[in-house]
Amino acid sequence: MNIAIFTNNYLPNPYGVARSIETFRYEFEKQGHSVFIFAPRLKGYQDKNPNVFRYPSLDINIKFRFPLAIPYFQKMDKIIEKLDLDIIHAQHPNLLGIAARKWSKRKKIPLIFTWHTLYDKYTNFVPFIPARISAGYIIKKAVKFANEADMVITPTNSIIPILKKWGVRNKNITPIATGVLKKEFDNSDGDKIRKKYKIKKDDIVLITVSRLTPEKNVEFILQSVKDILKRDDIKLMIVGGGYLTPELKYFCKQAKIKNEVIFCGEIERKEIKNYYASGDIFVYGSKSETQGMTVTEAMYMGLPIVAVKATGINNLVLNDSNGFLMRENKQAFAQAVEKLIADKNLRQKFGKTSQKNIQDQFTSEVCAQKMLAIYEKAIKTKK
Repeated sequence: MNIAIFTNNYLPNPYGVARSIETFRYEFEKQGHSVFIFAPRLKGYQDKNPNVFRYPSLDINIKFRFPLAIPYFQKMDKIIEKLDLDIIHAQHPNLLGIAARKWSKRKKIPLIFTWHTLYDKYTNFVPFIPARISAGYIIKKAVKFANEADMVITPTNSIIPILKKWGVRNKNITPIATGVLKKEFDNSDGDKIRKKYKIKKDDIVLITVSRLTPEKNVEFILQSVKDILKRDDIKLMIVGGGYLTPELKYFCKQAKIKNEVIFCGEIERKEIKNYYASGDIFVYGSKSETQGMTVTEAMYMGLPIVAVKATGINNLVLNDSNGFLMRENKQAFAQAVEKLIADKNLRQKFGKTSQKNIQDQFTSEVCAQKMLAIYEKAIKTKK
């Protein structure tokens, strides 16, 4: 099968959509399929994969660096025209989503669309436009795109009712998560990270892996556990970067917990397994997820979870089974964390359940097979 993936967000961006594409690409190619990726050009970055093609882009860097693709490029049209494609998979409804839709019509092949994002939670990424206006515009465009696609993929079940409420009428909606790529998590070394940050062997490490932007709700985590962190044997490790970093560090200083909170910044992908392995409890405050890939990874690494009950996350965390799903209440969240700190056996029990659930349902092989089945169904239906 020859698969074309069109995305506005790709390497070297370290976040969810890019990781999702790379995970599926790896599994598809391992099974003998060909994958062609179309993404915006990022100045200074060179692809090693010859099947990645870059559209011209505007290199935007306001709160963060993010290239905006220009979806009209004659040279790219000639490249795509020559490719014998079986299916086109759009990761976004706008920009290169426009190109994806154009080529699915021109080649008369199926268009698959993954709805990755709850767009109303990400208006802080659209500068200069009031949040309500930008959210309404983006959702309207995404709904129209979804209704025109042959099939729609959602990372988890829990966002399907939201899409229907927004106006998605497409009857072909299937939840398929991004699976954990097992090879990325082999031979982890948590002691390496503890030594790096001078964390004692018996200290309890709370860990969160997150972009430090408003929709990820990291400040809620800090507010919830600040009193817990005043104990000598508890640390909080924050892995990830973002424009809220200075503000969050200032909060820690004011709360007198700056020595107990470790800001690790953005790290190389090959090192992420070691950070998870150094932790004892994974804490997560985001309310904007369609899946929560870092939660999936933490579970694969055998960590118990304490998270805010929200879309995406509630398909992964089973309350009182592999963690605690809490309402967005600082006291309740802190109590759940304290319960796991106090009970090592409970931490281990929840951690084992986390790992088993991911190995059974959310590995990259399992999820790739589900996606390929959707592709094959769409191709047969289109003929």
